[in-house]
Amino acid sequence: MTIKFQKLDVGCGAGKCDPSATGIDIIAGPGVDLVGDALVILQSMNTQSVGSVYSSHFLEHHNNPSAILKEMVRVVVPGGQIEIRVPHFSDPWFYSDPTHQHPFGLYTFCYYFAYGKFKRKVPSYALIEGASIQSIQLRFGSTRPFYFRHALKKAVQLFVNLNSFTLELYEELFSNMLACSEVRVLIVKEATLSQ
Repeated sequence: MTIKFQKLDVGCGAGKCDPSATGIDIIAGPGVDLVGDALVILQSMNTQSVGSVYSSHFLEHHNNPSAILKEMVRVVVPGGQIEIRVPHFSDPWFYSDPTHQHPFGLYTFCYYFAYGKFKRKVPSYALIEGASIQSIQLRFGSTRPFYFRHALKKAVQLFVNLNSFTLELYEELFSNMLACSEVRVLIVKEATLSQ
């Protein structure tokens, strides 16, 4: 197993998460090392050739998030991490962007990866084998100059992310009253896969 890329930033846009990461985006720009459709680029990579994958506010733009996730799992090394950040469906700015194709909520990634901490269970027909969710967080915040709102939302964030009960409580009862900014999920590829 040869690691060709230590870290991929999929859908990096104008700014990568880490200057040493290999940036992938459909539009050429500063920090974009590989230009093209992320799915096509991932499909061209060798299996287990990437140390870790990071993607922030990209997956909601792609027409096939399931295929992207499968390819991320395939290319990352056993024990490697995939960190994904996407806007939460309650964020009012999510629906303002006409390029957003897919909404995401607390349970969305549970359709793709095993995660046994929630009481609510989801169907497993889209389950991607070989990886599981290590953690899910909901993030809250406001942009400048709304400092009071931002502070209030950060206090809510602390409470909501206390445990799986408070996460599920927020999603079911309060997500229509107080908008959440994003969902952050950490996925880990199994260290050994049964053949």
